[in-house]
Amino acid sequence: MALRFQQLNPGGCRTYLVGKQGIKEAALIDPVLDRLDTYLMFLRKENLKLTAVVDTHTHADHITAGPALRDLTGCDYVMYAAAPAGCVSKRLSDGQLFHFAGIEARVLHTPGHANDSMCLVLPDRIFTGDTLFLDDGGAGRDDLPGGDAGAHWDSLEKILALPEELVVYPAHEYRQRRPSALAIQKKSNPHLQPRTREEFIGYIQELKLGPAEWMKDVLKANYACARDPSKAWVPVDSHACEIKGTLGKGANDQAVVTITPAGLKAELEGAERPVLLDVRERSELLGELGHLPGIMHIPVDELARRLAELEPYKQKEVVTVCRRGGRSYTAAQILQQAGFAHVHSLEGGMTAWKEKGFPSER
Repeated sequence: MALRFQQLNPGGCRTYLVGKQGIKEAALIDPVLDRLDTYLMFLRKENLKLTAVVDTHTHADHITAGPALRDLTGCDYVMYAAAPAGCVSKRLSDGQLFHFAGIEARVLHTPGHANDSMCLVLPDRIFTGDTLFLDDGGAGRDDLPGGDAGAHWDSLEKILALPEELVVYPAHEYRQRRPSALAIQKKSNPHLQPRTREEFIGYIQELKLGPAEWMKDVLKANYACARDPSKAWVPVDSHACEIKGTLGKGANDQAVVTITPAGLKAELEGAERPVLLDVRERSELLGELGHLPGIMHIPVDELARRLAELEPYKQKEVVTVCRRGGRSYTAAQILQQAGFAHVHSLEGGMTAWKEKGFPSER
C-alpha cells in the first residue's frame, strides 16, 4: 500500500501526517496546539480532508491540538480506551485493527510512560509515541502521574516481539536522530537491552530524573481538553519528556558524590564558599522551601545547552540543589561529564535542608 507520509513539526515534538496515497483523506498523529494554524493551512494547501487525529497518549510536555482540530474539522479524536480526556470521540482497545484515512494499523497498548499509551503498528513502521524513542534517547520517562517502570518493561517486551524491519517513529526527537529499524534500535537503544523486569525497574530508578512541576499542569490541561495554549506554561525547547533529555552522551554513567545539609552549611560558613547551582523551575524558588542565598539558577532541562555560563567555575566546587535530590543528581552528572572538577549534589535537596531548620530565602 502506497502511503502518504510527512512529519510536520520543526522542533522536538513530532507530528505525523498519514493516509493512503491517492485519496484526499489524512490523519494527524500527536499534533501540537501551538501549530494548529500551520496544520490547517497545510491541509487546505494539499486539499486534504482531516478524518482523524490520534494521540498516542496523554502528553505532558505540550497541549494537544486534538480537541481543537475535532471542533474545527469534525474529524474523529482518537485515543486509547483508558485516556481520561472526556472529548475523545473514538477509543481504541489492545489488538484492535484501526482503519483511518484509507490505511489500517494494529493497536498495541503500551503503558509505562502513561497508562493510556499505545503504539500503532503498520506493515512497514510503528508509531511508538513515548513508549520508545530513538537510539540513546531511550524512551519517555516513567516518573510522571500514571507512569510505571514495570509496566514499561512489559510494553517493551511486546515491541521486541514485533518484526525487526519495522521502522520506529517516536512522538519526540530532540537531537536530529534518524528513524531506523527495530533491529537497529535493539542494538543502539538502552531501553531495549536484555534485562529482567526487576533490573529494568532498577535501571529507571537509577536515572534519578525528577519530574518538572510544570508538566503536571500540562497533563491537567490535556485531561480537560484545553483549546487554549495559555492554559499551561511550557518552557521553550524543553527536552523534559525524554528520559535522558538533559544528558549528554555518557553523562548517565557518571557517579556523583552527595553532600549532606549539615556538611553544606559548614562549608557555607567557611572561607571557601562553594558555587550553589539551583536546578529547579523558577516558580519553585518562590515556593515554601525557598532557596539558598547566593544561588545561580539554571533549570535542569536547560543545563546542557547553558554550560558556558558556568565555565568560570569549572575548577571550583559546585553544589547542585533541587527539591529532593533527583534533579540535582542529574545536573551533577551533566557537569561532571562536561569536565567540572569538584561537583556535589545536595542530599535530600531543599526539603532536607528545611527539615534541619536551616535558613533559606525567597
